[in-house]
Amino acid sequence: MSQAPDPKALWSMSYGLYIVSSRSADGKLNGQIANSVFQVTAEPPQVAVAINKGNLTHSYVEESGAFAVSVLSQDATMKFVGLFGFRSGRDVDKLSRANYKVGTTGAPVVLDYALSFLEAEVVEAVDLGTHTLFVGKVVAGEVLAEGTPLTYADYHEKKKGKAPKAAPTYRG
Repeated sequence: MSQAPDPKALWSMSYGLYIVSSRSADGKLNGQIANSVFQVTAEPPQVAVAINKGNLTHSYVEESGAFAVSVLSQDATMKFVGLFGFRSGRDVDKLSRANYKVGTTGAPVVLDYALSFLEAEVVEAVDLGTHTLFVGKVVAGEVLAEGTPLTYADYHEKKKGKAPKAAPTYRG
């Protein structure tokens, strides 16, 4: 019989902190904070992102088949992170409060506090229960600024941030 894992073992893992954004079939834009973004292949370049099924961004990625990822800088403020991490796009137009451009996929690319961005077209979606892992072929990307990426560890330790209930790393 196996023993249940100690959740603190998972809490010691660190990630980056990103804004994942997309558009709906009727052109509405939204984005959210995500920490589960990672490169999965080099040739062709592909990335994966885990998004909670209850999040508006999830619906938009499903509808459009595309997403953008903005890599956040350590300079990102908690107010900015909170806009994308603790507010629902169903209640507030997040992009009206941020600088962005519409990328080649039609997804919004958030520019505030972004060191770089990439855009991807979904090639596979894996059902993970509460989340979907979207794998996307990278079709565009650009370095916007020099700096140090914001890690999830920095977010917790230096900025005293918390994980929302919809996050894959929620600590109940």
